Amino acid sequence: MRDIRLNHIEEYIHSRKNVTLDELCLRFDVSKNTIRRDINQISEKGTIQKVYGGVVSNPELVSFKNRTIKNQSEKHEIGRLAASCIEENDLIFIDSGTTTRYMVHYLDPDKPLTILTNSLDVINGVSSMPNVDLFVVGNFYKRNTESFIGLDDPHSLDKYNVNKAFMSVTGVSDTHGLTNSDPLEYEIKKIISEKAKKLILLADASKFGKSTLLTYAPLSRVDTIITSQALPREYQEFCAAHDIEIRHAHPDEEQNRKLNAPDAGFQRR
Repeated sequence: MRDIRLNHIEEYIHSRKNVTLDELCLRFDVSKNTIRRDINQISEKGTIQKVYGGVVSNPELVSFKNRTIKNQSEKHEIGRLAASCIEENDLIFIDSGTTTRYMVHYLDPDKPLTILTNSLDVINGVSSMPNVDLFVVGNFYKRNTESFIGLDDPHSLDKYNVNKAFMSVTGVSDTHGLTNSDPLEYEIKKIISEKAKKLILLADASKFGKSTLLTYAPLSRVDTIITSQALPREYQEFCAAHDIEIRHAHPDEEQNRKLNAPDAGFQRR
C-alpha cells in the first residue's frame, strides 16, 4: 500500500514540478510526519529534491525508462538519420542517452566499423554484430541512465581515434552550449567532443533553449544537428553563421504504427 502511495506521490510531484508539504498532506490524506518519511525515501532515488517547506521535481534524473518512452517516434527517426551518417570502417563514439540508443536499430550488421561507447543498450545491441569491433568506456555503472561513467585516467582515451561522435545532451543553449548534469558523464563527453573529427548532436526539439549544470562543448563545436522539428530562429541563425548542418526527423504514420505495436520498443540482443 505504501509503495503505491510513494509512486503516486512521485508522479504528482513531477506533474506539478514543485509542491509544498501541506499540499501533499492534503492531496494524499496523510500526516506531515508521514509525508516527510515518504519524501525522504523518494529523494534517495535522486528524482526529486527537498527544499524549504516542500519538494521539487528533478527532471534530469527521472527514470531512464520513463524518459525513453517520451518522444519515442521522433527519437527512432533521429536514430535512423544518425545511422545513415556512418560509413564503412568508421571509428565512432555513440554516447549514452535516450536518443542515441535508437541508432542500434538502424546499423547495418554487415558494415565493418569500430564502436566506442559507454551505453549499455548500445553494447547489448551491437555485441552480436560480427563486423563491429566494440570498445567500452567508463569504469562505473550508473543504473538510472544505463551507462558507464568515470575514468581512472582521463588520458586513457588519448589512444583512440574517433571519426564521428554521436552525442546526446540534457540541454542545448546558444550561450551555454551542450550541457549535462553529471560530473562523471561530463568528463567522458568533454574528452570525446574535443577528440572527434566530426561532432554530431542528436537532440529532440524539447532539449533546445535549456541548459543544466555543466557545459561539455560549445554549440559552435558541433558539425551536424539531427533533431525532430524546425529549430527556433535564433538557433537557425547560429547554425548558419557557424556552418552547422541541420537535419530534421519526420516520423511517418507507418513508423508511428510500428512504435505503437504491442511488441514495440528496444529489443536487447
